Amino acid sequence: MDDGGTPLLPDSLVYQIFLSLGPADVLAAGLVCRQWQAVSRDEFLWREQFYRYYQVARDVPRHPVATSWYEEFRRLYDMVPCVEVQTLREHTDQVLHLSFSHSGYQFASCSKDCTVKIWNNDLTISLLHSADMRPYNWSYTQFSQFNQDDSLLLASGVFLGPHNSSSGEIAVISLETSLISGNLHRIGDITSCSVLWLNNAFQDVESENVNVVKRLFKIQNLNASTIRTVMVADCSRFDSPDLLLDAGDSAMSPCRVFDLGGDSSDEVEPASARTKEGLRRLLDSVLDGRAQPQLSERALETRVAELLAQGHTKPPERSAASARNKYLIFTTGCLTYSPHQIGIKQILPHQMTTAGPVLGEGRGSDAFFDALDHVIDVHGHIIGMGLSPDNRYLYVNSRAWPSGSVVADPMQPPPIAEEIDLLVFDLKTMREVKRALRAHRAYTPNDECFFIFLDVSRDFVASGAEDRHGYIWDRHYNICLAKLRHEDVVNSVAFSPQEQELLLTASDDATIKAWRSPRTVRILQAPRLRPRPFSWFASQRR
Repeated sequence: MDDGGTPLLPDSLVYQIFLSLGPADVLAAGLVCRQWQAVSRDEFLWREQFYRYYQVARDVPRHPVATSWYEEFRRLYDMVPCVEVQTLREHTDQVLHLSFSHSGYQFASCSKDCTVKIWNNDLTISLLHSADMRPYNWSYTQFSQFNQDDSLLLASGVFLGPHNSSSGEIAVISLETSLISGNLHRIGDITSCSVLWLNNAFQDVESENVNVVKRLFKIQNLNASTIRTVMVADCSRFDSPDLLLDAGDSAMSPCRVFDLGGDSSDEVEPASARTKEGLRRLLDSVLDGRAQPQLSERALETRVAELLAQGHTKPPERSAASARNKYLIFTTGCLTYSPHQIGIKQILPHQMTTAGPVLGEGRGSDAFFDALDHVIDVHGHIIGMGLSPDNRYLYVNSRAWPSGSVVADPMQPPPIAEEIDLLVFDLKTMREVKRALRAHRAYTPNDECFFIFLDVSRDFVASGAEDRHGYIWDRHYNICLAKLRHEDVVNSVAFSPQEQELLLTASDDATIKAWRSPRTVRILQAPRLRPRPFSWFASQRR
């Protein structure tokens, strides 16, 4: 400005100059004078900075709850848990899984060292308890989950039986809740039946344990596939407003859902991983060689899926009654033993009690097996699943099969891509939404069993990978925000349910790492200091 306080440059010219600067330089220039400070907070300026810096597609709108482009830029830069604050080394072997209590005050870890460890989640994380499962003939622990009121912990692992046999086993400290588990029974050479149980276990006033176990569903699986990764979605939470995805890009990729409710002319996505010849062979095997009329590839796929799912996959009518239902979600498959489909079965309110008729008697022409309500085929090897906090969106890690591949032998699944696709399905509509999130990789071959656990918070989704990194994406903008380094495969990630700016990662390098956002780190390091202007940008990420 001149001596009279008149700007030497008009705002429009300052704006054009600022457009050529990076975000850090814009913030620094804004400290020079009042005029530059006002221009440095211009909404259109920060809109350009946002799209350019984060490389977001221009047709993606701003987050619907964001107050300004400047604040949205700051949220993604300053509030993502990407700063390593602590490394836990108490495990002596690969750490396979992490789970937070619902309160967020504690978390559990499972490991190849055959222990379940309970940790206190404070400013400095500390070990509270370690349970060694080797005295119970376990080989290792692989998964854990707290019950709803955090009064008990379910832990699953591999039990070593006689003659080098092994099986899955579940351990619970005290019984006060309903748990769902799976068991496998062989029928023939490459056909199996998975039985899902409702274990309604409670403790009465006399302090005498009373356990009531009932069969919930019995589901047939062809070609040696099994039910894995069982989870439950609460339909009553679907109607809560989801501003992250509903307001995003409405364009949907081709639906990956078998629509079995109509005739053969219904729109069903052709399976890229199958040919008509392969479908014909599969249909012949299901029908035991009985003659069938000539069908188009689309009608043939529909017929095969109809026989295997034994039901329909149209989304249920939404009503007050259906909102009380729950979805039982698990991985399965009809072409080969590797999990390539997501099976969904509705659980009605009366089925979640021990009163009433015996469950799982089936319906229709087959009174022995229960029908699946929905089948989603991802045409690849599913290696991880996770639900959004509102239970509406299912996130799936999948490694795709080659385009046009044919499963000639159920015991020899197709090769899989090294790149992991993180798919998003809306359980309210049973459709795939958004575009696949990509960045992470895996290298284990398709004929080996492996799993990469992922987790979803309000704004972010995180996943492990076999490329020695964990990854964080923004759910609304579909962009990768951070890579979190380990020395070996990252098996599991977990957001704190109470603060999404805290993330844990577990790795084959036998460590658990805690990551906090730059904003949280500054607050914890200097709680009494008044923050300097734009200090959030001055903080350096690791």
